[in-house]
Amino acid sequence: MIKSLLTVALAATTGLLPTLAQAGPGPAPVPSTQLGPRPFFLVDDMTDSALKSELQACAARDKKFKPTLFSIGHRGAALQFPEHTVESYTAAARMGAGIVECDVTFTKDKELVCRHAQNDLHTTTNILATPLADKCITPFTPATFNADGTRLTPARAECRTSELTLAEFKTLRGKMDAANPNARTVTEYLAGTANWRTDLYSGPSSGTLMTHKESIELFQRLGVKMTPELKSPSVAMPFDGFSQQAYAQKMIDEYKQAGVPARNVWPQSFDKNDVLYWVNNEPAFGRQAVYLDDANTVADLPSAAELAGYRAQGIRIVAPPTFALLTADSSGNILPSQYAKDARRAGLDIITWTVERSGILADGNNGYYFQTFDSAVTREGDVMRVLDVLAQDVGVIGVFSDWPATVSFYANCKGLK
Repeated sequence: MIKSLLTVALAATTGLLPTLAQAGPGPAPVPSTQLGPRPFFLVDDMTDSALKSELQACAARDKKFKPTLFSIGHRGAALQFPEHTVESYTAAARMGAGIVECDVTFTKDKELVCRHAQNDLHTTTNILATPLADKCITPFTPATFNADGTRLTPARAECRTSELTLAEFKTLRGKMDAANPNARTVTEYLAGTANWRTDLYSGPSSGTLMTHKESIELFQRLGVKMTPELKSPSVAMPFDGFSQQAYAQKMIDEYKQAGVPARNVWPQSFDKNDVLYWVNNEPAFGRQAVYLDDANTVADLPSAAELAGYRAQGIRIVAPPTFALLTADSSGNILPSQYAKDARRAGLDIITWTVERSGILADGNNGYYFQTFDSAVTREGDVMRVLDVLAQDVGVIGVFSDWPATVSFYANCKGLK
């Protein structure tokens, strides 16, 4: 199975992984890392500074870049490849991501699959253009408009993995996560990809969906470590007798069945109960369990006392969104936030998400991930300043990215493991 999946991946990522598809049984060697032009473009775009000079000198050296655990493939390489697909995961590994993420949910027959949400099939796959659209919990409904063309209601749909068997799920193809709210037809609805992304790798021969077990096999062959995220179900739990605890346990059991050492897995969840379940029932895996923070604003972030409480309960790693860790002063400097200082004082390690996910930075109004320091960001190259403060001043141990090459480049130049 996995060899055929890799062959499909190779067809969609020509030049990214020239030898892996022909690998023999067992894990393949880590592929040589090729970062492409983007990290170097970003360095050249930086304002003149000591950091820019350092990174340019690194870029100019005849340096062999290596995979790094500091670089985490967020849903793979979702800036350009349909997320949670063979092609996206393979591209992330090729760009030096030492850890790659499978978000985990389940099907109608309780099989674990890689999707960002249980109810995202209408935006991340072609389901609405297939006969399986009849199984969507909310069928496609076109947008409505008044006489002058003003939209009254957006186009909508909702399709869940829990409505499909695994066999049905595997007939779908992944696409870029997007939808057109002004759509009058399914074709228009599926064609909502942002103009700073691409549909180049969303064709009928790519977008290969995966089970969680298949992702483990692929990651072993790629030589990367793993960070599965247990997604909150859209259905009421227990689901047909399948409890939340059984769901959390099943995800860990699939690593144990595959012989993956706990030290190579960072299980994640936004639900603290999941994290504590692993801490208390699977301590080897719970040691690296990651508690994700779903704060939308600074006001939503936990206090210093709450962070200390996490550590007292056995949680060792937190993963807030990037805005939680950074702030800016009136001179345009990017600085560690109070949350960042409090988390470190509490003895917590920190991972953050997500860079390369906000589109063009130079036009301002960069949204959620930049809300606390957007005033200090004026050009694309500023992403390197962001990484430098996260690594050197905040002390994060890893950064999720939709285009891991950027983080891999920085980590290699700075000697981060």
